Amino acid sequence: MMNDSPAGSSGANHRREGLLAAAAAVVTVGLWASAFVSIRSAGAAYAPGALALGRLLSGVLVLGAVCAVRREGLPPRGAWRGIAVSGVLWFGFYMVALNWGEQQVDAGTAALVVNVGPILIALLGSRLLGDAMPPRLLAGMAVSFAGAVAVGLSMSGGGGSSVLGVVLCLLAAVAYAGGVVAQKPALGRASALQVTTYGCLIGAVVCLPFAGQLVHDAADAPVSATLNMVYLGVFPTALAFTTWAYALARTSASRMGATTYAVPALVVLMSWLLLDEVPGLLTLAGGVLCLAGVAVSRSRPRTAATAAAAAAVREEAAVSGPAPSGPSGGKRAEECHADEA
Repeated sequence: MMNDSPAGSSGANHRREGLLAAAAAVVTVGLWASAFVSIRSAGAAYAPGALALGRLLSGVLVLGAVCAVRREGLPPRGAWRGIAVSGVLWFGFYMVALNWGEQQVDAGTAALVVNVGPILIALLGSRLLGDAMPPRLLAGMAVSFAGAVAVGLSMSGGGGSSVLGVVLCLLAAVAYAGGVVAQKPALGRASALQVTTYGCLIGAVVCLPFAGQLVHDAADAPVSATLNMVYLGVFPTALAFTTWAYALARTSASRMGATTYAVPALVVLMSWLLLDEVPGLLTLAGGVLCLAGVAVSRSRPRTAATAAAAAAVREEAAVSGPAPSGPSGGKRAEECHADEA
């Protein structure tokens, strides 16, 4: 017999939201991985600040159009603090610092320093947001971090690293972590689209001092580089940051941060498919470690899943009322009791 109780509907809605959040996270990491391929083209023709501003302006135009079509109003007053902080730190400072830092260090050093970000998110999330730090999350992040470093070292090419570059990559990681943690409370008051749109707008305002450089570089840049910059704004920024915000609103900052460790593995795959860069054994091993760590960090212990199922049964029983008497009712009660055990 089909269960039409409110508890059953609530459980189905919860599962559907969970699947949508997981799909949004997959879209996010996929598009962020593709950004590294596009940055190779755009970064050769545009200075770090100019590239960040052009990317953000492209994103703002798309997000603004979507907001106009959907008739999204301004975010509530309580959300502005988180939006402003994430806009300055993540959309603004992070993009400039990362673009600049990656020009000063080799890929291995960049991978080692920048991938500290998800660890900082977990620490800040635990301290400021009260996020739990279960052993599986910590173990998965450790495995993924090792994989990210392996990927970076294997693809570094032996280049040198400057102190300035290391500092910039570290500042980018700190800004990324701070932006994510600031964004999480804002998503409890405003929609993912609102938080992303106005965060991107604030980031663009922060990068306005690079407007002259953007105009200068655009005049000399090849069309392919400019198109890649626009792609970065439309997809890895406008779309991916919105899907990120949607998923972040439905899970903890720590788990979402750990999910981004899938990006290095996807970069390896895309470089292989699109740029004919055949990965070595160390690169492949690092990619596998990244994905394995993400799987571990997002998994739940069997006992937790059993407890959640038992809670759902108890909630359904409370809404439906006492079980009917008779053999069928007694049997159903025994089954529920057995499930809880």
